[in-house]
Amino acid sequence: MSDLPRKAVTRTAKLAALPLGFAGRATWGLGKRIVGESAELVGRELQQRTADQLFKVLGELKGGAMKFGQALSVFESALPEEVAGPYRAALTKLQEAAPPMPTRTVHAVLEERLGKDWQELFRTFDDKPAAAASIGQVHRAVWHDGREVAVKVQYPGAGEALLSDLNQLSRFARLLGPLIPGMDVKPLITELKDRVSEELDYGLEAQAQRAHAEEFAGDPDVVVPDVVHQCDQVLVTEWIDGTPLSEVIADGTEEQRDRAGQLLARFLFSGPARTGLLHADPHPGNFRLLPGGEDDWRLGVLDFGTVDRLPGGLPSPIGEALRMTLDGEAEAVYEMLRAEGFVKESVELDPDAVLDYLLPIIEPARVEAFTFTRGWMRSQAARIADVRSPAYQLAKQLNLPPAYLLIHRVTLSTIGVLCQLGATVRLREELEDWLPEFVPGEPGEEEEAAQA
Repeated sequence: MSDLPRKAVTRTAKLAALPLGFAGRATWGLGKRIVGESAELVGRELQQRTADQLFKVLGELKGGAMKFGQALSVFESALPEEVAGPYRAALTKLQEAAPPMPTRTVHAVLEERLGKDWQELFRTFDDKPAAAASIGQVHRAVWHDGREVAVKVQYPGAGEALLSDLNQLSRFARLLGPLIPGMDVKPLITELKDRVSEELDYGLEAQAQRAHAEEFAGDPDVVVPDVVHQCDQVLVTEWIDGTPLSEVIADGTEEQRDRAGQLLARFLFSGPARTGLLHADPHPGNFRLLPGGEDDWRLGVLDFGTVDRLPGGLPSPIGEALRMTLDGEAEAVYEMLRAEGFVKESVELDPDAVLDYLLPIIEPARVEAFTFTRGWMRSQAARIADVRSPAYQLAKQLNLPPAYLLIHRVTLSTIGVLCQLGATVRLREELEDWLPEFVPGEPGEEEEAAQA
């Protein structure tokens, strides 16, 4: 395979062919309906064919195409099983691997960034990549002091490819809508574009990873490998083994699934409270299940290239609104949503209707333990995507303020992974421990520490 971004013309042609294929299948679907096949059956077949082509093309490219595919992949549990089943394997591949960069290119980057004697920094260096993702690939090596390390090397031209692909994808975002019912794809692509410069900066990533590694050092539940060395286009971190979450999803035991789900929820809510940062790329390729810890398994967390900076932890209105919703305080919830910008001043809604819309979504927080399933996720997606339902009409009138955009996507993505795992999780327990204002009048752990 040639170096990324290959020829820009080739990448653009591959992506530009997608909407033409979508249009052709829409015509095919119309023909099927004319000859009498049911709209539901044709719709599912159309969705499946569209998904097959989309993920085939995204899997062949790195850059923004693969980044978009990874972001989309965590929502596959929202799709009908007949559609999701056939290409689940393709999604797993997107989460874990991509075609490797040539060895000569890897060596050229390392020589440019680490110096001509770069090989002396390592006792051994495996030229075969251990993993590959949207903007870089990882090589296993042994640092000169004997530590096993992961060496992340950024693809030359990654930034240009990332932006080019996302710009191309945004042009036909509307056509991708049917793939994920109830989700507007365009804001997802816009947000990925907004994060490009940050994700390309390995200096920022190293800072975020160091903060997490320091905070979670010795933690019985979460393992974050520390940063060993960082420079432009190269990031060296401690190596961790473990079972990728995608393998737990495919073949894990019930015990592994439940433990992985509990720890994923714990990390989602405890991370901002403990570090002031939200890990914002929760696809299964970034997590490992490691043996050890208090309950036999710990969660290994990788890739801190995308984070949301939340110095005070998650915003307290989230916890307060969630608690009031669970308590059935329709008017109070409505006023808070309006104050935070979720309901624009020009829009008038029925507070009881808003409560009815929210309650099914927050069902996992209402009980002591909740089993996340693909069926539950599909039912939520179908409720919001059905143009005839009150939920669809109400959702169209709600607004997502920019400050909450990334938090919303990370939460949705994490729930998607929990549903892929089929995990039974004590979510309410994590909310009580870590979400500000979910338990009224109790200071967070960091406040207690400051007061001690």
